[in-house]
Amino acid sequence: MACGDPLQPLLQGDPLTPSDVELAALTKGIGHVFARPELAAEALTHRSALDRHPALKAAFPHGNERLEFLGDRVLSLAMADLLLHRYPREREGGLARRHAALVRAETLVEIAEGIGLGVHIRLADSERAQKGGVRANILADTLEALLGAVFLDAGFAAAAGCVEALWGDRIASQATAPRDAKTALQEWAQARRLPLPAYREVGREGPPHAPVFLVDVAVKGHASGRGRGGSKREAERLAAEALLEQLDRR
Repeated sequence: MACGDPLQPLLQGDPLTPSDVELAALTKGIGHVFARPELAAEALTHRSALDRHPALKAAFPHGNERLEFLGDRVLSLAMADLLLHRYPREREGGLARRHAALVRAETLVEIAEGIGLGVHIRLADSERAQKGGVRANILADTLEALLGAVFLDAGFAAAAGCVEALWGDRIASQATAPRDAKTALQEWAQARRLPLPAYREVGREGPPHAPVFLVDVAVKGHASGRGRGGSKREAERLAAEALLEQLDRR
């Protein structure tokens, strides 16, 4: 679809189902052929698009938010199952760190960009990022919504198959369980008998319905690190990573 008005090609036909070309691209990207194309249409509809298009608003009054809610849980369970089978001897802590790294927003954004998902998302121009792209949080949410749509279309096995296909290389590349940045920073401070890292929210950006949090973390006697994320937890993790990078360079 063209970036100028991503809905226009759909409105020339049935606005509630993707075009054949779009469905073919989605099938290639996620590895699933939809028996109910309207589920794909719902997954691709951001709520910001609804006010301009009454037919969409009538069909999907919440946009793709409900499918995103479902897809988040589908992804979490599918990933946990994949990791249990791939690492049968690993302890819970290592599995949890692998899981967190694989389902975090940044990973979802990378996968969504890799399959070219952004050009298919129906959203208002006001929700686009600079240079006409799609905001990272919308990319991540839409990918989860698509997984929720696959689950409703064909069941958990089909959705889990999509997760394995999309995340397989990343799972295989995890030779060791990733470090949790907040835990690693805490251990760094404790090893030097310093007070625990202190996290502080220093601001928020973006619209009220999709805030971006800014968090600083400091360890006594050292420079601070800053993180920016779609949740406080994500911002804290990124702040810890930023500070660890500074400390590692010393």
